[in-house]
Amino acid sequence: MEIKVVENSKSINCDLLVVSMFEGEKTSCELANKYAVDEDKFEGKFGETYLLPTYGQEVYRKVLVLGLGKKEEFNPNKMREASAKAIKKAMQIEAKTVAFSLDGIEFDYSEQFTMGALIADYSFDKYKSEKKDKKVKEVYVQANEAMVRKAEKIAAAMSFARNLANEPAQFATPSELAAIACDLGLETKIYDREECEHMGMGAFLAVAKGSAQEPKFIHMKYSVENPKKRIAIIGKGITFDSGGLDIKPPSSMLTMKDDMSAAACVLGVMSVIKEFNPQVEVHGIIAACENMPGCSAYKPGDILTAKNGKTIEIDNTDAEGRLTLADALCYACELGVDEVVDLATLTGACMVALGTAAAGIMGNDDEFVSKLIDTAQRSGERYWKLPLWDDYFESLKSDIADMKNTGSRWGGASTAGCFLQKFVKDVKWAHIDIAGTAFLEKPQKEFIKGATGAGVRTLLNYILEQ
Repeated sequence: MEIKVVENSKSINCDLLVVSMFEGEKTSCELANKYAVDEDKFEGKFGETYLLPTYGQEVYRKVLVLGLGKKEEFNPNKMREASAKAIKKAMQIEAKTVAFSLDGIEFDYSEQFTMGALIADYSFDKYKSEKKDKKVKEVYVQANEAMVRKAEKIAAAMSFARNLANEPAQFATPSELAAIACDLGLETKIYDREECEHMGMGAFLAVAKGSAQEPKFIHMKYSVENPKKRIAIIGKGITFDSGGLDIKPPSSMLTMKDDMSAAACVLGVMSVIKEFNPQVEVHGIIAACENMPGCSAYKPGDILTAKNGKTIEIDNTDAEGRLTLADALCYACELGVDEVVDLATLTGACMVALGTAAAGIMGNDDEFVSKLIDTAQRSGERYWKLPLWDDYFESLKSDIADMKNTGSRWGGASTAGCFLQKFVKDVKWAHIDIAGTAFLEKPQKEFIKGATGAGVRTLLNYILEQ
């Protein structure tokens, strides 16, 4: 889809003109006012639409009236949802050229309009033998050119991440993620099993032992002279999670290709970072492996030694993500960065608490966590702060090691956060649990079923705001 910024969208010869309408008001299109509002009493409630043909009376073939709801309740997030709704309607009627006339909106809608349109335009049909081309080719809108182009880059990074997370595990292996990282044009180092052993990454390597796929520890670096800040972003990279010897039931394994959604997010961010040229040093880190029940798989009761020397008693092999993140956090903290953010599809407990509406966030610096929450809200994502009290570590205490890898089922998301904190040293740190938001079982708002690219928008905007 190509988004073109124009001065007068109503003069465009196109398949569909989309006109906006707030409740209690009329549109800027007299044809729509006559038939939709006056005759059929269309009210303009948020998300409602009304389609009518122009029968050759205008340069556009059809008009879509797009309800924006109550004007005082309309905001940038609703703008994103509304533009996505309009694009999906356009795709249903196979309109190839669409112009938008958005009147009466009292804020700059450029970025979120663009995000909504491009999120709605996404599909994953790589493995379909018959592909249906119903996509909109051109969109015309009166908007801020710079903000539209910024949003296009962020949306491209989201699509990059969504494609990777939607790929089957047979394609998105640790080696494939490493190859993709090497192709991004950044300073990149890929550590193999032997090198990880030399660095003492006993937690990460234990998870990888049951798989025929070789583990890959990926470190990408974007550099600038005299950076304002140094940030490390870490993405959980379990390319398939069977649960290991504590094997998952079949129904729980069906979507476990998405357990590398956070790694996909990091790769998505790093894929466009050079185009934005932020004056911030950014490290993208992924400990990539599979968690499989092979003959060499790590076992309940094993004692692992992480990179920082702390020992971990294995209580459940299906709590593997935190083990890989433990070594990744140790590695990141040794880079001399100011801040570390890790993202992970980590706990079912976070999904129970927040569902698919928000990701959980916690960390060791309240101001840092608050900034990420605010950035997420402006970017179109929602993060909800969860506690990180010492009490949660009580259930992780082990009789024979420094800690266990799982504890009580109660407060499981915070307990996992307390585990991770033991591997953070001398740096501001935030942990974002995207278990509920990374992969949708059914369409939700602007998203179709499948991967969402969770975290990409927030991390990119946070980096750009430094």
